[in-house]
Amino acid sequence: MAELLVIGAHPDDVEIGMGGAIAAFIQQGHGVTILDLTDGEPTPMGTPERRRAESEAAARTLGVRRRITLPLPNRYLMDTVENRVAAAEVIREVRPEILFIPYGVDAHPDHIAAERLGEAARFYAKLTKTEMRGDPHYPGRILHFFCTHYRLHVAPAFVLDITDQIERKMEAIACYRSQFNDERGNAGVLTAIRTVAAYWGTRIRRPYGEPFASKEAIGLRGLGDLL
Repeated sequence: MAELLVIGAHPDDVEIGMGGAIAAFIQQGHGVTILDLTDGEPTPMGTPERRRAESEAAARTLGVRRRITLPLPNRYLMDTVENRVAAAEVIREVRPEILFIPYGVDAHPDHIAAERLGEAARFYAKLTKTEMRGDPHYPGRILHFFCTHYRLHVAPAFVLDITDQIERKMEAIACYRSQFNDERGNAGVLTAIRTVAAYWGTRIRRPYGEPFASKEAIGLRGLGDLL
């Protein structure tokens, strides 16, 4: 079984983008660690303590045993050497075979920075003559999940069937009550997320799906890997 590291800019990003996939991977026996680069605060109805409780509840819902939050600044996330080192040290500790990071075409600067940070941290994590903690490690592949503010029409590398995990995904996202509620007038976001998953499901003739991008070609061992 593979060890996987999923990096998001804020708590709730990874649940929105690939919560179904995370639940599926865990059910298949893979190890999944979530790394939130920031705690997502400040927000209109959130606090650091509330967001931490929500993110921990969402992780439990998906079956994730470990969730790490770095103390990087929400709204001002930057691809700096210091931030690359912080993320690289997590990679060296977790030692994932596959790294999942946000798709970098987005209106939110933090999401763009998270992609750049993730790619740079992957490279930094393999360095030898360095003061970074941990032994060198280089994840074999990066895959990109979609949690964008743009309404993009993309051509993903593949779409994962999450039909059996859609309810768990939605339950995990609903844990973020400070972010999605009637008081903020955005409770309809949950319906929209389900609708998007249904759209991607139609692309693979399944009820629900989640898309993923890759900058490198993805190989198959045989036709048995195809839906």
